[in-house]
Order: sequence, then C-alpha cells, then structure tokens
Amino acid sequence: MELWLNELLQWLALPQHGLSTVFVVSFISATLLPLGSEPAVFGLVKLNPELFWPAILVATVGNTLGGMVSWWMGWGAHQAVDKWRDSSTHLRALAWLEKLGPKACLLSWLPVVGDPLCAVAGWLKQPFWPCALYMAIGKFARYLVMTTVLLWFFPQGVMA
Repeated sequence: MELWLNELLQWLALPQHGLSTVFVVSFISATLLPLGSEPAVFGLVKLNPELFWPAILVATVGNTLGGMVSWWMGWGAHQAVDKWRDSSTHLRALAWLEKLGPKACLLSWLPVVGDPLCAVAGWLKQPFWPCALYMAIGKFARYLVMTTVLLWFFPQGVMA
C-alpha cells in the first residue's frame, strides 16, 4: 500500500498533472480524511499564475464533490448514530442544524468541523442538491479568499 501511495503522489506531482492534482487533493481533503488542499492550489497558482481561475474552479468542484461524498456517508450512517441520540450536545447540535437546514453547509469550508458538518447534513437527510449548492458556495469563497491572500503575502518569485 505504501509503495502504491508513493507512486501515486509522484505521478500527481508532475507539472502536466497540476489541475488533476488539485482536483484529487481537494476531493480527498473534503472527506473525513485530514488533508489540506489550499497549499496545492496556492502552489499551482504560484507556479502558473494564468491558472488562477481554473485552479479555483477545479478545487471548488473537487472539494464540493468530496463534501457530497461526506453527505452520502452521513446519510448512510444514520442508523449507526442512534445510540447517541439522547445526549444534550447531540440534541442542541441537531436543533441548530435542523433550524438552518441546507444553509448550514455554507460552513463546510471551516477547518475541523466543516467536513463532518456535510456528513451530519446527510445523516439528517437534508435535501441533497441545496446542500451541494451551499457547499459549493462556501468552498468557492474559501479557495478564492485563501489563494488571493496567499498571493498577496507571497507576491514575488517561485516557491522555494
């Protein structure tokens, strides 16, 4: 498994695979696996400034699709979580999410809580397409702001 993963990472690091690498990293980082995609987006844009918008859009699509997978995982895990149903924390979070509905997925860009939020939206059986739309809006805004801020802080030269 380790050999396969190293080969995959070496293949994705090739310059001709820049946008596909951003897609894969953004997709994986939106699942419950801990991985940040902003460095991949920033690195690609820093090396290829003309790819600013394509990189933002590809990262948004990949991250949104990953969030949608988390939604489906949450939807499928609905029965497994029944044993915690009566805890006070669960009841408060449930009330908050049910009150906001799919709009809660706007917060899917947040570190630590954003990806599980997508899974919880699925577990609550929130409407899929509105959740996907709000995920996409939040994730697009995150990539746009993060990449713009990083380019502003590091305007010169190629990354070391």
